Amino acid sequence: MKYVYIVQSAFPDHYYTGITEDLKARLARHNAREVPHTSKYAPWKLKTYVAFSDEAQAFAFEKYLKSPSGRAFAKKRL
Repeated sequence: MKYVYIVQSAFPDHYYTGITEDLKARLARHNAREVPHTSKYAPWKLKTYVAFSDEAQAFAFEKYLKSPSGRAFAKKRL
């Protein structure tokens, strides 16, 4: 199972979108400042996630969420 997730920082307007197989462990790594891209905005909380059984669909959805239209969709709907 692949999870596409969005985490929100305690700092306003900071979000991160990613993909993982172990959601709890990945969130723990974000909050332990082990992920360079997100370390300066910790702590993080899980905003939303979507589970996929098809890896290709998961990567396509993550790519979409990182696009301008995907960010607008996530901000409005997720």
